[in-house]
Amino acid sequence: MFFVDTIEVSGLGNRSYLAGGGRTAVAVDPPRDIDRVIAAAARRGVRISHVVETHLHNDYVTGGLELARVTGAAYLVPAGARVSFERTPVDDGDRTVVDAADGLTLRAVATPGHTPHHTSYVLEEGGAAVSVFTGGSLLMGTVGRPDLVEPRLTGRLARAQHASVHRLAAELPDDTAVLPTHGFGSFCSSSPAHGQATTIGKERASNEALTRDVDTFVADLLAALDDIPAYYAYMGPANAAGPAPVDLTPPAVADADEIAARLAAGEWVVDLRNRVAFAAGHVSGSFNFEAEGQLATYLAWLIPWGRPVTLLAESPEQLAAAQRELVRVGIDRPAAAATGDPRSWVRRDEPLATFPRATFADLAGQYPAHGVVVLDVRRTSERAGGFIEGSVHLPVHTLHRRLGEIPQGRVWVHCAGGMRAAVAASLLAAAGRDVVAVDDAFGAAEDAGLTVLTG
Repeated sequence: MFFVDTIEVSGLGNRSYLAGGGRTAVAVDPPRDIDRVIAAAARRGVRISHVVETHLHNDYVTGGLELARVTGAAYLVPAGARVSFERTPVDDGDRTVVDAADGLTLRAVATPGHTPHHTSYVLEEGGAAVSVFTGGSLLMGTVGRPDLVEPRLTGRLARAQHASVHRLAAELPDDTAVLPTHGFGSFCSSSPAHGQATTIGKERASNEALTRDVDTFVADLLAALDDIPAYYAYMGPANAAGPAPVDLTPPAVADADEIAARLAAGEWVVDLRNRVAFAAGHVSGSFNFEAEGQLATYLAWLIPWGRPVTLLAESPEQLAAAQRELVRVGIDRPAAAATGDPRSWVRRDEPLATFPRATFADLAGQYPAHGVVVLDVRRTSERAGGFIEGSVHLPVHTLHRRLGEIPQGRVWVHCAGGMRAAVAASLLAAAGRDVVAVDDAFGAAEDAGLTVLTG
């Protein structure tokens, strides 16, 4: 008998896996906070004998090297990946015994496309394929994007991705479970993934990489590629160098004077509370990145890399969860932190800053009019599906560098649902702009009477 446990890394849209038999197991693409993987093995009562990577990840810092060190496991990394540490290089066709007593082995299958060295691993029981860990190759209803390594390789990797997916479909039985790392909201996915479980047979029937010829597939794939988070540029090198162990102990406590001093020094002070609470009262100059949203993705995308960050949280638990999210993308130690009542974060007699929230119906009652600016902070791909006539478009991940491009007036900022609008509103408010955060679903804009154009 074998088992496969899924370890969700939902903030980044990824999954890691622990698979094995009665005695030993393999960890696949582990997150940086390895205690979750160790706990999963402890619940199963198994020893982690192997840790494997499908590729050098571009969207998070791996915990593979540290997990192998702590557990004494063999660390398997595709042979083509250039790394600066000792590991067991894996080539196409290599087999690794995971649990001999239960007849479990891993077979490496070269699946280039997401990266040149990408490798999938087929879990075999008694020589029969039961699952395949596909990393960033075959995803649920889509494939991994091929443009994260080097622009000059993108076209070639897109074709390789098509060939790799076809190889998996040709070599594996229809009932083989497909277990990808990316595709649950990750920007490593070339398009939105669908569903929570799939098999080779299901993908053969519906995945465009398996139902379209290579030229059509590549053309459509390249045309649909979205923005790349800026922090991706630092993840690959960090993984190649060998990530350091993480420290999740609480940061130093900052009082109101220190928070003010850090703001004056140009450091980032990030308020993790929900956007409703932030709008109602916050430290002037602080930025709002909700702990419950895609904190790691958007904070790492926007912050100048290496800039010290101080975290403000409503509770120690919220702070600890945020630290865990951030180490996964290389923001290892907050410079300081504070928790509790936001009134304790400002100096005596210093008021909390506020800004209004609104709906699209509220906006429709004010727009168009002189001095009213509508700012759309969605990505370009989202805006192509419809936008408010006359609105200014600056994707949220570019906003901090382009504040000077926003016309004068009261800025009503919106996104698709409210979370990114709150981030943008906090950036604008910190810059001294008069801002209203539209906390509403974009689908309500046209119903509210606003003119929505497409194209």
